[in-house]
Amino acid sequence: MSRLQIFDEGMPPNLIADCADAETIATHLHAIGVLFERWPTRDLPSGARQEDILAAYAPEIDRLKAEGGYRSVDALSVAPTHPDRAALRTKFLSEHTHAEDEVRFFVAGEGLFTLHTDGRVFNMLCTRGDLISVPAGMQHWFDMGSRPDFTVLRLFINPDGWVAKFTGDPIADRYPRHEPVVA
Repeated sequence: MSRLQIFDEGMPPNLIADCADAETIATHLHAIGVLFERWPTRDLPSGARQEDILAAYAPEIDRLKAEGGYRSVDALSVAPTHPDRAALRTKFLSEHTHAEDEVRFFVAGEGLFTLHTDGRVFNMLCTRGDLISVPAGMQHWFDMGSRPDFTVLRLFINPDGWVAKFTGDPIADRYPRHEPVVA
């Protein structure tokens, strides 16, 4: 289940809000410029090919491409047996920004996006059916957990331009990491 926790950025962090209602989550995230939507999910076979996943979500993808100017989309899957899972997890655990929006739709599984803005930290657990769009320049980090198991759609304006710019702030170390809900 999707879950948003909002903390102040003080030491120690103080929990301000904790919610699992999609409308409430969307309202909180909209207030900081983050898009959050729940999409109807499609039944796809385990190990579905990228082409099949993209075809299943074509209407939603086309809408986002038209609204946001995104030019490419792909599907990425990471399994608990992935040989580089530890390195992949570590790659985005520190606070960073991007020059363009980070748009993800969770086809399966889950991951924890943590957003840092306006003196607050927003832990957003995204699960199957969740779309999140973190705006360009927003400080954030992502945790896929120690045993990642997810498939996401990723939309890009310029895939070559999607590079993390790390802030050097150790803030991410003070907040909860992702502990998978899905077994």
